[in-house]
Amino acid sequence: MVGLGDSYLSTPAILLFADSEAGLAEQARAIHRLEGRIAASGAIDGAIAAIEDRCDIGAVVVDASVPGAALDALLDRLERAACDGRFMSIVAITPDLIDLAAARCPHPHVAILCGAGEAESVAALALALAGSARVPQLAEENGHARLRQLSEEVGRIARTLAALSEGEDSARLPGLPPLEGEETIPPSAATIRACIRARRLRDQYFPADLFADPAWDMLLDLAAARIEGGNVAVSSLCIAAAVPATTGLRWIKTLTDEGLFVRVADPDDGRRVFIRLSDAAIGGISAYFRALDRAGLIAV
Repeated sequence: MVGLGDSYLSTPAILLFADSEAGLAEQARAIHRLEGRIAASGAIDGAIAAIEDRCDIGAVVVDASVPGAALDALLDRLERAACDGRFMSIVAITPDLIDLAAARCPHPHVAILCGAGEAESVAALALALAGSARVPQLAEENGHARLRQLSEEVGRIARTLAALSEGEDSARLPGLPPLEGEETIPPSAATIRACIRARRLRDQYFPADLFADPAWDMLLDLAAARIEGGNVAVSSLCIAAAVPATTGLRWIKTLTDEGLFVRVADPDDGRRVFIRLSDAAIGGISAYFRALDRAGLIAV
C-alpha cells in the first residue's frame, strides 16, 4: 500500500551539513518550509562520506562559519558534483568566507548565500529542487522568473559591450559621424571613479534598493582597477557594488559565464581568486566613454 510515508520518501533527498547547531537549525527550517526531506544531516567533517554513500541526492545544503581543511574539501566536492551534473548545492557562509567559497565553487549550480534570511534560503533551495514535483508551484514560478530576468539583463549588457568593442558603428548614437583610425584608449581611472561616486550619491536621495542591479557598478569598478593595475578580490567587488553579498556573488558568477569577467588565481593565496574584466569588456567600456565624450553626455 502506498501511503503518506511512501510519498514523503519519494521526494528528493536533501543532505544538510553545518559547523554549528544554530546553522543546522536555521537551514532545517528553510528545508521544512518547502516540505523537503532531510535524508542526512551532521557536521561538515562527515559530509563527504555521507555524499559518497548516496546516489539519490536532490540537493546538498551547507552552513559554514569556520574555515578549515574539512570545509575546503567539502567545497571542492560540491564543485565537482556541480560540474558532473550530479546535484545542486546551497552554501550559506559568513562574510569572511566569501573569497574562499568563490574561489572553490565558481559553478553556477553551487549557490553561495551570505547573510541571507530565511526567505532567500527558501528561494535558493526551491531553485535547486526545481525539477522536483514537491517544490510549491509559486516558489518555482517566482524562481524561474527571477532567473529569466537576470539572464535577460546580463545578456543585454553582454551584447551591448560586445557591439561596442567590436565596432562603434553598430552602437553609435544617431548623428555622430564615424571615426576612422581611432585607437581603443580606455578612460582614466579618475574618470571612472568619479562616475562611481556620482552613482553612490543617488543613495542619499532615493532608497538604495531601487538600484539593486550591481552589474554596471561592478564593470566600472573593475575597469578602474584594470587601468590602475590593481587586483580586486571577490569580497572587495561585492563591497564596491554596494549590494548584499549574496546578490554580488550571483552576479559575479553570471557575468563570468557571459565572458565579461575573468577569474584569476591569487598567486600568493590558493584560497582566493581575483576578478578582472575580459578584453571584450574593457573594449566596450572604452568605446562607451569615448561615445559619451563625443556626444557631450555625462556617464551614469
